[in-house]
Amino acid sequence: MLAAGATSTASDLYRFFHLLCHQWAFRSFFVLRPQATFSRDQLITLGVDPYTFLGDAQMGWKMAFCERNLAIFVGLLALGLAFGSVHRQMPPASFAQFAVLVSPMALDGLTQLVGWRESTWELRIATGVPFGIASGWFLYPRFLLAAPYVAPVTQVRY
Repeated sequence: MLAAGATSTASDLYRFFHLLCHQWAFRSFFVLRPQATFSRDQLITLGVDPYTFLGDAQMGWKMAFCERNLAIFVGLLALGLAFGSVHRQMPPASFAQFAVLVSPMALDGLTQLVGWRESTWELRIATGVPFGIASGWFLYPRFLLAAPYVAPVTQVRY
C-alpha cells in the first residue's frame, strides 16, 4: 500500500499490527524488490533505523508484521482450512501435544532473548508455522465446543 501511495491505509495497517508485533525491519520480509530480508547491520550500513524503517522504492517495503508472525498466521490459516473440512472428526490437541509443537519456537525465542544467538528468518518460519498449527488445533475445536449452535466435536482430552 505504501508503494501504491495509500499511506493513510498503510499507516492504519502498521498501527493495527503493531499491537501484535514489534515490526523490526531486520526481522521482517520486504516486498516488491529482489532482496526479501536485511540484517540489522545491513540496515545500519544503509543509514536507516533497523527498528522503525518501513521501506522505500529502492529497498522494497517492509511487511506490517515480522517473519515469525507471518509464519504463525500461515499455520493458523492452513489449520483453519483443514479444520473447516474435517472438524467433526478432529479432536482438540491435548496440552501435551500443544506443548510439543510450540516448544521449538519457545526455544528459539528464549535463546535469542537471553542473547545466546540471533535467530534467522528460516528458523522463525520453521518454528512459527508449527506454533500456528498447534494454536489452531488447540483452540478451534474448543471454540466449536463453546458454540451451542455448531455440531459437537470429539471429546476434549487434557
